[in-house]
Amino acid sequence: MKRGVNTTAEKTILPFGDPVLRKKAKPVEEVNPRILKLLDDMVDTLYAAEGRAGLAAPQIGFLRRVIVMDCGDGLIELINPVMLDMSGEQVGPEGCLSFPMHSGFVKRANQVKISSLNRQGETFVLEAEGYLARCIQHEMDHLDGVLYIDRIEGNALIHDETGRKVNVFDIIRLSKPEH
Repeated sequence: MKRGVNTTAEKTILPFGDPVLRKKAKPVEEVNPRILKLLDDMVDTLYAAEGRAGLAAPQIGFLRRVIVMDCGDGLIELINPVMLDMSGEQVGPEGCLSFPMHSGFVKRANQVKISSLNRQGETFVLEAEGYLARCIQHEMDHLDGVLYIDRIEGNALIHDETGRKVNVFDIIRLSKPEH
């Protein structure tokens, strides 16, 4: 990835409650310099965030179907990802950069297969399982205005430092999806 001086910038991550997080993102029509700049800015933002695994464009205020992730094995960039197959089941903890300091248990597919464009505009297929599959599903949900709190098991979030439980229904009432 070629980077020049002042060519990218860390963006502000929208907090839970911002109405943009509940809107459906639009497909990218073509991979052009504006989309490449968006990807670069998202990568800078992702790596600057504490506790990060992935970031979807709506989280920084851009309603486009673009995701960047690093779940421990290097950077993955997805443009217009489409779910092709899901199988198995896993339940595990999730958090979100738009809802810092809280986590909850979410049921997800254990294996996924997606199709996406890369930054060259080429289609590729990605198969994932376990944590990476969880991250992909979490970020793809963001593209449809769905937040992990909509899928929480046991109706409670846990504050990461205090262990205090928060009723998720009280939180969801503050932010209803637009459909």
